[in-house]
Amino acid sequence: MENSEFETLLEEKTGKLDEIIERYLPAEEGEQKTVIQAMNYSIRAGGKRLRPMLLWETFLLCGGRKEDEGFVAPFLAAVEMIHTYSLVHDDLPAMDNDEYRRGRKTTWRVYGEAFGILAGDGLLNYAFETAMRTFEYCGCTGGPITSCYTSREYLDRAAGALYVLAKKAGIYGMIGGQTADIEAEGQKENVTEEQLLFIHKHKTAALIQAAMTVGAILAGAGQEQIEALERCGLNIGIAFQIQDDILDVVGDSKELGKPIGSDAQNGKQTYVTLKGLKAAGEDVAALSDEAVRILKEFDGDHDFLERLILKLIHRTK
Repeated sequence: MENSEFETLLEEKTGKLDEIIERYLPAEEGEQKTVIQAMNYSIRAGGKRLRPMLLWETFLLCGGRKEDEGFVAPFLAAVEMIHTYSLVHDDLPAMDNDEYRRGRKTTWRVYGEAFGILAGDGLLNYAFETAMRTFEYCGCTGGPITSCYTSREYLDRAAGALYVLAKKAGIYGMIGGQTADIEAEGQKENVTEEQLLFIHKHKTAALIQAAMTVGAILAGAGQEQIEALERCGLNIGIAFQIQDDILDVVGDSKELGKPIGSDAQNGKQTYVTLKGLKAAGEDVAALSDEAVRILKEFDGDHDFLERLILKLIHRTK
């Protein structure tokens, strides 16, 4: 696949995911209109749509049918809602206190701190309301899964996917990683590499792992394939976060759409401050190489997925 072909395909796929996500956003009406507006403002800020894209591409890699998009679509929207909620809360004054993200004001700066909190809460909860809509799908009748006896396998896949998504987003995943991150900032002694890796594995990698394993589960993959993709997602997530730390030192604020140097300004220790730019870059390369090697073990078409992973890990914005 030529680079121009990949970029065109990436743009098309991102546009399609934007359409799917938009389809599941709540209507801005009723007494709760303000929090819904804040939620939708956050989602519509755009972004790479990395997690839903990984979910869909992994679904196809593991033998999922394109015709079953209706079965997978609620999870595509849900995983992006969970990711967005985490960004909304990260930006709050009590967390990173950021005023800009993706080139525009953060949610709390537009709607106020209280609605920033509520918008994040709303997105997390609404993500699972959305994911549950997968039970409206039936591959053979077009009706709800529960109305069709032959769709029992789809029902089991959906239930398994929901469990993984919930766990990876919760105290044993993202929230656990955020907890460790906050506690590390407040400790007197230097953060250790073990602490940093725990934070990266849970705060960043967990949802990437969720996207890839949920895609595999929904496709009906075997346990060995699911575990391989979980390892792949771990490597991608850690490499992605290390690259984020690198960009906070050497990145371009115009490209990133947010200020650089915020970690140093806040006195926050990162992978770069711990190991240095050169070693951090080498670790990014090693982790991304291992992620691609795992993908190459799959029989399905993984060319686009490989290119996507390498592009995102080695991104400049």
